[in-house]
Amino acid sequence: MVLLAALVGVTGGVGGFTFVYAKGASYLGNDPQTCANCHVMREHLDAWTKSSHRSVATCNDCHAPDDVLGKYATKGRNGLLHSVAFTTGEFPDPLRIKPGNLAIAEANCRRCHETLVDVIDRLDAGGPGHDGSGLSCTACHKHVGHSR
Repeated sequence: MVLLAALVGVTGGVGGFTFVYAKGASYLGNDPQTCANCHVMREHLDAWTKSSHRSVATCNDCHAPDDVLGKYATKGRNGLLHSVAFTTGEFPDPLRIKPGNLAIAEANCRRCHETLVDVIDRLDAGGPGHDGSGLSCTACHKHVGHSR
């Protein structure tokens, strides 16, 4: 029983300290400045402020699912993985988006630009050399939210 209490206490204490030190509550909101809490993300935030999307989309609009449960599940998973990566220094330089997060960004491009994407997809399906599988927004426009 004492061992369990000690384990809970240590876990809660370290978790609480980490949450306060890392400004954990700020990740529950939608402020793009939060994404630069980690210095390795500063360049991405700076690029976003110069992008065409700065006045219409925040980080979460592109990088989190549109539903509340999916949004916070993704933020929680990414927060844990980013914390480990940035603390250990084990991350690619330059940063690269993971396939699952790229799929979320692609879905959000398609959701926000639905009318245009529908037209492009219809043209793609009938165009010469196109297999109709749909084009990827992020393949051609990967820097649109983070202009160089």
